Amino acid sequence: MPLGHLGINVADLPTAKRYYDALMPDLGYEPFLASDDEFAYRPAEGKVGTFLFFYPAIADAPYSSDASGLQHLAFMVSTRAAVDRVAELAVSLGSEILHEPQEWPQYPPPYYASFWRGPDGVMLEAVCHKHR
Repeated sequence: MPLGHLGINVADLPTAKRYYDALMPDLGYEPFLASDDEFAYRPAEGKVGTFLFFYPAIADAPYSSDASGLQHLAFMVSTRAAVDRVAELAVSLGSEILHEPQEWPQYPPPYYASFWRGPDGVMLEAVCHKHR
């Protein structure tokens, strides 16, 4: 069974919503709900997959992928060109690119991916498991 949903706390909910509203359609997600204290996305076009919920962080502590908890989120896309497009979009949104789109031979092939940091420092990844 797929994972039902993930909840992610963010330092600035309106900033995070603007960022993810621009990014998520290119990752195959559509808006699910939005209110003053949360917003969420679901897989687009009725596809099965994990819903993502975003909440305002209560504690004022910086995110670290090196601490216990969430290390990164990987989004599967259908083509290598989609990985390239998402990486370009991430740059246009002001993200720090950690790894440009490339083959990752240390992972089970095919594995073509790019990694970047979102507005709260969470590492995000677009990955294609196809040769094209």
